Amino acid sequence: MGRILAIDYGEKRIGIAISDEMQIIASPLTILLRNSDDEVIAQIVQLTRKHRVETIVVGLPMRTDAKQGEMEQRVRSFAEKLQSKTKVPVVLFDERFTTRIAEQVLLEADLSRQKRKRVRDKLAAVVLLQSYLETRRGT
Repeated sequence: MGRILAIDYGEKRIGIAISDEMQIIASPLTILLRNSDDEVIAQIVQLTRKHRVETIVVGLPMRTDAKQGEMEQRVRSFAEKLQSKTKVPVVLFDERFTTRIAEQVLLEADLSRQKRKRVRDKLAAVVLLQSYLETRRGT
């Protein structure tokens, strides 16, 4: 079994998380600074090769009113570009609440605003991936 890589796409930073080989536990991997989609996609493709990734999960920021927002369109476009550059399947997964959950966890950990900002994107990717893994297992 290969690993699953999760992407929490942001305008400035992109949080990356990865599963273990058994696809049970999500762990933070890195944060990529987004200068351009092409640059970030090249880095993600390298990560998928290095970690023997079999699936890429991209968090889709859907709106609660079911209308497609600007960020959702950007993420869909990014996922299409990414899929065109890799043979690894790219899956979109609803991430509506992952950043909020990550922020709440960090607030409860009583981290300073500065520290929260540094780890929020990575943690959001972990929450996204863990949700995806649990949904696949039906738990």
